[in-house]
Amino acid sequence: MIPVDTPKGRFGVWTKRIGNNPRIKLLLLHGGPGATHEYLEPFDSWLPAAGVEYYYYDQLGSLHSDQPDDPDLWEIDRFVDEVEQVRTALGLNRDNFFLYGQSWGGLLALEYALAHQQNLKGLIISNMMASVPDYNEYAARVLMPQMDQDALAEIKQLEATGETENPRYEELLMQHYYVHHVLRLPADEWPEPITRSFSHLNRSIYEPMQGPSELGASGKLEHWDRSADLPRIHVPTLVIGAEHDTMDPAHLQSMANQLPDRRYHHCPNGSHLAHVDDQQTYFEGLVRFLHDVDQYS
Repeated sequence: MIPVDTPKGRFGVWTKRIGNNPRIKLLLLHGGPGATHEYLEPFDSWLPAAGVEYYYYDQLGSLHSDQPDDPDLWEIDRFVDEVEQVRTALGLNRDNFFLYGQSWGGLLALEYALAHQQNLKGLIISNMMASVPDYNEYAARVLMPQMDQDALAEIKQLEATGETENPRYEELLMQHYYVHHVLRLPADEWPEPITRSFSHLNRSIYEPMQGPSELGASGKLEHWDRSADLPRIHVPTLVIGAEHDTMDPAHLQSMANQLPDRRYHHCPNGSHLAHVDDQQTYFEGLVRFLHDVDQYS
């Protein structure tokens, strides 16, 4: 547990180190906001053999960390400051510190890099566009028209009447959206770490920031857009996209093109959780990036 100072007092956040490599230390930022590190457990099947030291970390409000009930804490800048305090406590620095973020974690990693890139050796942004308005537009223009339109109408009706806690709402999203774009497996075959992590989602963080649905963002993050700031990030950066993701892979490719020291890695069979449903492709690209940056830095 690492102490983190916030405007509302000091709290503890949970981390767990696996492996030992003085040159490659990878801090994992999970999605959500308000999810947990658990859905990233497939990393255990790949990174130890690759000689990577990595850190699981539950952000403040998530499962193993303190869970203060204060909406004022759920702001991007406060989370960025938390990551910086965790980095300092773990002794990570520009000689060894790789920051990985998936989904919301990718947004947070991008924000961290814009504020503190002097501390980074490398950056990985996975399954996260640089613009939430563009993400919402992609969902409306490309993904929703592919759905069963009767199901989509029912989903939108449940959202309009505030019934997102209705089990029918989650059932519709799972059947008509999640199994196509979040994790491309039948719902009853989703790996246990994924369902466990999702069951631990802190909705008091997730819904104010993201909104209730993966069909688009409607919370505090709705207008977030860092597209114009990408050229300011000069550290080596890997952007990972997937063909069937909720995030537009063409947008992720264009993000990489705007970064001065970048590469883009595409998972042709993957979705939002490409580290699960296109696992070999995903981790081969991630591990290659870590070792290449280490070799040439």
